[in-house]
Amino acid sequence: MDINEKVNLISRNIEEILGAEELRNILEKRNLRIYWGTATTGKPHIAYILPLLKIRDFVLAGCEVTILLADIHAMLDNLKAPLSLINQRSVYYELLIKTILQELKVDLKLIKFVKGSSFQISPEYTMDLFKLSTVVSEHDSKKAGSEVVKQVKNTKLSSMIYPLMQALDEEYLNCDAQFGGKDQRKIFTFAMKYLPQLQYKKRIHLMNPMIEGLNNEKMSSSDLFSKIEYTESKEEIFKKIKKCFCEEKSTKGGLFQIIKYVILPILKIKGVEMEIKTLDNSTFIINNYDLLEKEFLAGNVHPGDLKMAVSNYLELIIQPIRDVIKNNEHIVREAYPNEKNIF
Repeated sequence: MDINEKVNLISRNIEEILGAEELRNILEKRNLRIYWGTATTGKPHIAYILPLLKIRDFVLAGCEVTILLADIHAMLDNLKAPLSLINQRSVYYELLIKTILQELKVDLKLIKFVKGSSFQISPEYTMDLFKLSTVVSEHDSKKAGSEVVKQVKNTKLSSMIYPLMQALDEEYLNCDAQFGGKDQRKIFTFAMKYLPQLQYKKRIHLMNPMIEGLNNEKMSSSDLFSKIEYTESKEEIFKKIKKCFCEEKSTKGGLFQIIKYVILPILKIKGVEMEIKTLDNSTFIINNYDLLEKEFLAGNVHPGDLKMAVSNYLELIIQPIRDVIKNNEHIVREAYPNEKNIF
């Protein structure tokens, strides 16, 4: 694979790149080192497939990929994960992420998993955190975390430490680039501003689009009605999709983003074609998102038939993942002991 092919694969479906010129410079010398971090908080939902699809692209492009299980960050974010559960949450996240990646046909031997607590409490890291705190203002720290950290009336000091640590992670994970959702942009620009003040280099930052929830807001682990979890039954999936917003001749809403960013890419990997019923009771094959938009805007597909197709294909995608989780039910229950009906 030549450099142009690698650049195209790395940047495919990426909404924005900060430091794109440096990307090519590095690839002319060696493979890119990139990391993606996820705070181990609530139970992950189907939107997690979007960054994992992108990680698949990174691996195919020869990148050295690290996945950070940000357990300490999960605690710092308004105790979304209490200290007593951060280890159990990390175990569940790692199981789920590895299961999804295997469904995406990614060789797990090519990915390194790291827990934040394995290096973030070292003397060197702690001293750098102190140094960074001497140059970062309260305003900049709050601004950086405003779209990521839970916003409360009386801001906890921990939420202001969060962006500083995410910036430092770039140095301590020895990466060239950090990957995340568009909601991470303020933390990314924060890192680009402040790491050089500790004599550390600026990193490249790649951002994927955010998927709207079923309620047309950002899909969130804390909003049960906006998301579909991997532990949900077939009946629950069908019920949620049936209730979600979708009106005739309009492609607005989270349903279409799920089709574009989750269903169609995974079906392509699996070698499965998406079939949708039309108003004349025939079916047609959707092999690209633009075709679906064209047919739906023309009124050739009823919202009810589209929802039925989405439900069926989501179940096809989620079912093997759910089976693995069920076989490791104790891991989920230890991570989320207060949830009574996990399956």
